[in-house]
Amino acid sequence: MKYYYAPMEGITGYLHRNACHSFFPEIDKYFTAFLVPNEKGKLNTREKQDILPEHNEGFFLVPQILTNRADCFLAGERTLRNYGYQEINLNLGCPSKTVVSKFRGAGFLAKPEELDHFLEEVFAHTECRISVKTRLGRDDPEEFARLLEIYNKYPLEELIIHPRTQKEFYKGRPHQDIFAYGQKYSKNPVCYNGDIFDRASYDEWTGKFPQADRVMIGRGLLTNPGLIQVLSGGLMPEKQKIRAFHDSIYQAYREHMPGSKVVLFKMKELWVYLIDLFPDSRKYGKRIRKAEKLPAYEDAVRDLFEERELRTL
Repeated sequence: MKYYYAPMEGITGYLHRNACHSFFPEIDKYFTAFLVPNEKGKLNTREKQDILPEHNEGFFLVPQILTNRADCFLAGERTLRNYGYQEINLNLGCPSKTVVSKFRGAGFLAKPEELDHFLEEVFAHTECRISVKTRLGRDDPEEFARLLEIYNKYPLEELIIHPRTQKEFYKGRPHQDIFAYGQKYSKNPVCYNGDIFDRASYDEWTGKFPQADRVMIGRGLLTNPGLIQVLSGGLMPEKQKIRAFHDSIYQAYREHMPGSKVVLFKMKELWVYLIDLFPDSRKYGKRIRKAEKLPAYEDAVRDLFEERELRTL
């Protein structure tokens, strides 16, 4: 099985990726949060920092582009090729209303003819391998049949399917029957994405899809950065390793972020997920959320690690 780390805007930047790779090197591919190049391929300062090769050494990184304009995609591709990238992912999965309202991300799925023309233009001029991360449609899972007809016209590196619609966001169960349809009829390699949180959910999925050979995980890895070693038959990481992983990210943020308020905000974003590793940890999570100074934050984290054990899987 190949394991991919799904991007989460604001959390899984290069500092986070480097910590993950140092402590949990089992991940086969990382993906950046979406980049939004203009028609000249220009990236903003934060985006440049995130894709610099010297910030992403030792692991496979795929930049992800969010756009509904072929000229902007191709301009962004040229910029990324100049940095040495040979594979790019097109984001057709983001369900955010601010993105969808501009017919980007999953919003682009509502315009299949325009999407087809977009891909035709991209594949007529691209010099990179192109993968697509898609949802099933904007409103109805049945939209996917038409979308798959479009994807099958082009030589995708892979088709990453999150089997929910845009309107479903992350609610309800993924439509496994529609994923099965995609796996059966796609002419391109298929990757699954959605609701793999632990060994039980992984075993349930592999039991339904024994031919699957790649999976993208996001929230599950944010909650348990050692999840891949568990899915590969290993044990849960020791608490000391999780603490060292946390400390590595915390120190990197303190060295690279502009001030303690930003560091606190970034760490609190991480703890939205990481706190679930610890049973009966509500009061510690509350202390972390309410910390306004770094010493208070550090005390809350220290007490959590000293007084609570990791949950078992």
